[in-house]
Amino acid sequence: MSSPRRRIETDVMKLNSLMSDYEVTLVNDNMQEFYVRFHGPKDTPFTGGVWKVHVELPDQYPYKSPSIGFMNKIFHPNIDELSGSVCLDVINQTWSPMFDMINIFEVFLPQLLRYPNPTDPLNGEAAALLMREPTSYEVKVKEYVTRYATKEAADAATDESGSDDDDMSEVGSFSDDDVPGLEL
Repeated sequence: MSSPRRRIETDVMKLNSLMSDYEVTLVNDNMQEFYVRFHGPKDTPFTGGVWKVHVELPDQYPYKSPSIGFMNKIFHPNIDELSGSVCLDVINQTWSPMFDMINIFEVFLPQLLRYPNPTDPLNGEAAALLMREPTSYEVKVKEYVTRYATKEAADAATDESGSDDDDMSEVGSFSDDDVPGLEL
């Protein structure tokens, strides 16, 4: 059985590999806190959107779920508009060590955006609009994508703690010598 530290390194490197479309930026060279550039799923009102998603992996990862939050605005019933917190049962309640970061960005988040659950909202306005006027909901989602989910907006999005980009580094800048025991 591998250690939680090695699992964290493996998951983060897999997410940032040439085989994935994700750009990963570490916070203060810490593999337990990073940002991922996430693109809205095709054939949804979120298509074309680019979000900066903040990820924090607890010390108990993969046995405990990661914390996920959108840094730039998104209009969705299960995502808090102000904090960006994600209400996602798979992440928060049914997390299993069998899941990894790729699952979150290739399955869980796209499914959440495709199939919102307005009966368990973090954003009551989005939930009510989706239930009462689905066409208006879709228009508002697209407005948010155009206004807040551009590459520039994602690049500019920062968290409340005010960490600036000077404290961040690209995972891609690591060589296998930088992470003991990690083979690239």
